[in-house]
Amino acid sequence: MKKLFLFLLLIMLFSCDKINPHEHTFYYWRTNLSLNQAEKKALSTAKIPLLYTRFFDIDKINGKFQPVAVVTKDSSFVTDKKIVPVVFIKNEVLYDVTPDEINFLAKSIDNLITRKSKELQLQITDEIQIDCDWTAGTNEEYFDFLKVLKDISHKNITCTLRLHQVKDRSLIGEPPVDKVYLMCYVTSSPLENSTKNSILDVPTLKNYLVRLNKYPIKMDVALPIYSWGIVTNHLGKHKLINALSLSDLENNINFKKISKDNFVVLKDGFYYGIYLSKGFNVKIETVSQQDLNETLDFINEKLTFYNIIYYQLDSRFIKNYKL
Repeated sequence: MKKLFLFLLLIMLFSCDKINPHEHTFYYWRTNLSLNQAEKKALSTAKIPLLYTRFFDIDKINGKFQPVAVVTKDSSFVTDKKIVPVVFIKNEVLYDVTPDEINFLAKSIDNLITRKSKELQLQITDEIQIDCDWTAGTNEEYFDFLKVLKDISHKNITCTLRLHQVKDRSLIGEPPVDKVYLMCYVTSSPLENSTKNSILDVPTLKNYLVRLNKYPIKMDVALPIYSWGIVTNHLGKHKLINALSLSDLENNINFKKISKDNFVVLKDGFYYGIYLSKGFNVKIETVSQQDLNETLDFINEKLTFYNIIYYQLDSRFIKNYKL
């Protein structure tokens, strides 16, 4: 009996070692594909042989579907990872689209992915990931699009899953895919007046994901490792500066630090791609290692088998975390 107990204990320990820690890789979300040494090192240590790479966005301009910010590449982008093409589609694009438009959109996306992967000499996988903040007003059209894209491309179609899409599953349905990628970030809008961290507020995330273990589709988990700046003007209106960090403003003589993560603009001018007037406030939001760890502890209570995709692969951010 004692030998049997020890044998079962060893099996349990071995099984736990196989499950945790979860392997990871990254999203790549810059328009021009390039890698510096820090990014190459981080990517080489990731055991998942994939890099989830944004290829382009889809918008509707003058009533016509248009690819926006199509990916380019320079000579520094060298990796042995296979590329998973990711396409972002604005939710507004899907309102009242016809079956013919859905077919056209699916064919156009598949053709452009094929053309760009050949042009840039990228080794892509047999997966296409679609990123869309679909709602109850667009779910039927979006789900139809996913089915048509699968039929046309003959590839595995996956999609992102936002927090509200988990919480409101009974209202907006489940996408017809074999796998989803849970986005554990943007827990609120950065353009609202709030004292919460809009990238990741752990209590808010937990509230959205109470029934995560009931979600019927296999999933991986996307975690945030980035920061941004929220600009507030004299009228209380907000704008967002992506990828802005505390060090950017602490090292800029035209900004004065007034609290832990708040700065005031001292001189009118263009900064980080946007015109800022003297007196504007800039709040830096980032994600702490503690919040990442607490999020993972919570996810582990709900899910057993999953991989982690960190958003995003950028040397400005990866240095701040133990991945």
